[in-house]
Amino acid sequence: MLKLIPRDISWLSFNARVLQEASDHSVPLRERVKFLGIFSNNRDEFFRVRVASLKRMLQIETKMKMHSEKNPQKILDEVQRLNYEQQTAFEKVWDEVRAELNEKNIYLKNDKQLNAEQKKFILDFFDEEVSANIVPLMVENIKKFPNLRDKSIFLGVVMSKTVDRADRKYAIIEVPVTAVGNRFIVLPSKEGNHDIMLLEDAIKFNLPDIFGFMGYDEFQAHIFKFTRDAELDIDNSDTTTIIQKLEKGLKNRKKGKPIRLSYDENIDPGFLEYLLARMGLTKKDNIMPGGSIHNFRHFMDFPSQVFTDRAKRKQPFIHPLLLDERVGDVLQKKDVLLNFPYHSFTPVIDMIREAAFDPDVISIKIACYRLASQSKIIN
Repeated sequence: MLKLIPRDISWLSFNARVLQEASDHSVPLRERVKFLGIFSNNRDEFFRVRVASLKRMLQIETKMKMHSEKNPQKILDEVQRLNYEQQTAFEKVWDEVRAELNEKNIYLKNDKQLNAEQKKFILDFFDEEVSANIVPLMVENIKKFPNLRDKSIFLGVVMSKTVDRADRKYAIIEVPVTAVGNRFIVLPSKEGNHDIMLLEDAIKFNLPDIFGFMGYDEFQAHIFKFTRDAELDIDNSDTTTIIQKLEKGLKNRKKGKPIRLSYDENIDPGFLEYLLARMGLTKKDNIMPGGSIHNFRHFMDFPSQVFTDRAKRKQPFIHPLLLDERVGDVLQKKDVLLNFPYHSFTPVIDMIREAAFDPDVISIKIACYRLASQSKIIN
């Protein structure tokens, strides 16, 4: 009998192959770092849309017939199991990659590992580039928990006093990656070394300056992030235009229910319990402890200048049939199969350009997905 694999389980298998690229030692190290970022970004999108959809199916299961996902709870259980397996594999690959970075004298420094010159550099960098974008939230006495942004990372800060450790306060700081422009800070380093600090660690280093005026002198801070339900709801109950309905749906998307929480496994247990309660999450949800770094999607932008052995990629080549003639003329005679990334994409752009200028062309229909910021196709 034919065995059908649910599409969400199949998709996780696809993303596991992305992780395999990161673990492949024949792949250049800088590319392996990027593959870790791609894997992380893919998984976040998967939880925002697919896991969110499965959870919605559970809510409406008794009210309507399900489609292909006959047993959403069974799929969710399998998703959770595979997610833990892949997270364990991810941490192992990251440990290997980090060790190889160290072999090439590329080091990620935390707030406890800086020398005197680097401490001064980070203090100045924080004052000039970061401090204006820091908005600490003292969350304990807020009746309504703040609407924390999806796709961001946050520091959960626990403050106490040496003279009275029972006097503890909680705060949350969003790490302002977008406002600062980069999560990676290249530090002054000795000859031959490349020391890098993550933005959240620079904030940790400056916690005494941020909260010192409140009388606290001991600080713990650990990263956490969460994923919201990003399914787009369109309200058809009113007479507004489709554009207005889309605008409303996109605004509501930012307030979607949290469906997953990832956090540093060393986070303060009291703060974690408080966070789960305020966000309405339980142990049954996707609560994922991990290492001290989260939102690896930023590693797609890991500083390239620290890699001295930059392996040159082979350049794509033009298909021989398309070297000397217009693409349209060639295609009138026979089909041409292009295999990317080995063949150049230029003939595809040429074909669209030819069609755009051809007076006999009535319309051009194309499905575009994740366009470049300066898209030649759209131009």
